[in-house]
Amino acid sequence: MWAALLSLLHACTAPPTATAPETQSTAQTHTGGTLRETLNSGAAASSIAHSAKEYRVDAASHLYGLNKQRIYKGRLPPMLMAVGVLDVDIDHQGKVKALKWKRAPNHAPQVMAEIERLVKAAAPYPTPRNLSQVTYTDVWLWHQSGQFQLDTLTEGQD
Repeated sequence: MWAALLSLLHACTAPPTATAPETQSTAQTHTGGTLRETLNSGAAASSIAHSAKEYRVDAASHLYGLNKQRIYKGRLPPMLMAVGVLDVDIDHQGKVKALKWKRAPNHAPQVMAEIERLVKAAAPYPTPRNLSQVTYTDVWLWHQSGQFQLDTLTEGQD
């Protein structure tokens, strides 16, 4: 009888064996829209942003998620290698349609090329569910180490 009781108690206190679902969703709320990403499935994320300003937060989060090792941690130093302002056109499927420099760091063409490569490689972006397409603008803050922050999610600068 004691053995049966101990067995029952063990079954009640043992952690369940969890099998990871193939598709798992997370929602991140920012100051702008809400980004719904489907993890482990390869499916594109979607954004419920209602404006380019809201979408910019979702796009920056997307870029940070794909480039974790490239994000500068902490406050940036006062002198940076480059600062650039880039417009990115995203279609209704999250594809990059065009890039346009508003303020190009022409003194560092290698940085311009790397930023353009990073932006294009991050496609598909979260699909703008409430917008037929979106053009968002972000400021790239580039450290000489090759790490960066985006103004949207920056930790500040000394």
